[in-house]
Amino acid sequence: MLIIHSGATVSSILITCRDKKLATRHYVPAIHVAGWHKPIKLVCPEDPAPSLEGVAGLLLSGGGDVHPRHWGEELHPKAEVDEERDGFEMPLIRAAWEKGIPILGICRGEQILNVALGGSMVQDIPDHFGCDPQLHSHGSSDHPEVRHNVSVTHNSRLFNLLGAASVPVNSRHHQAVKDIAPDLRAVAFHPQTLKGGTPLVEGIEAKDMDRWVVGVQWHPENLVELGNAAGSSARGLFHGFVAAVQDYSYAAASQAAGVQA
Repeated sequence: MLIIHSGATVSSILITCRDKKLATRHYVPAIHVAGWHKPIKLVCPEDPAPSLEGVAGLLLSGGGDVHPRHWGEELHPKAEVDEERDGFEMPLIRAAWEKGIPILGICRGEQILNVALGGSMVQDIPDHFGCDPQLHSHGSSDHPEVRHNVSVTHNSRLFNLLGAASVPVNSRHHQAVKDIAPDLRAVAFHPQTLKGGTPLVEGIEAKDMDRWVVGVQWHPENLVELGNAAGSSARGLFHGFVAAVQDYSYAAASQAAGVQA
């Protein structure tokens, strides 16, 4: 993993979003639950392009669809794209990847992570898989509904974070990862949603285990307060992200101290 540091304190988490009020309401508390009480910066497409100076972790939040032109497809009639966020987030993801910054992608965040690194998307799950439209789209951020489990691959980072091979999750999406970016691998699935024997992808991570890069299709930020298996796995994910951010911050500070000595 590559760490690039220019001398400033590396001690903040950057959250990309469309709506800062909603992000503050749902994502920030989940990071606090995991033990992070240092600065958190929220940025949206209306802001100037953010610098990664001082950033020790990148969280890509949920939101609108990714435009299919990024992988060479025409727009699906049901797609509701957010091209401003595409243009805003993709360079940021690639820069964070180059610096070795821990990245957590949630729902759209998982999708744009995959696309930014060279992957593609299923534009409409019911159309592609022929399943019930509500199977993967139900509940809300304030009232999450946990209706199905995802299967998690053993010997994966995500398995270690979630603590189980089968995890109950909430779902609010009509798109999903299709072709996996070359530097990523699929590690969580909904085995009952199949197309030609291939299950719907629910989680991805970096192939290189020295990189803390994870994406999930569900919304764990809405589950961290629950006192059940869904809540436990959600807390495990955010605790792992915060621990990785702290490790990156410490390594950057040590590098800076070595340069100054």
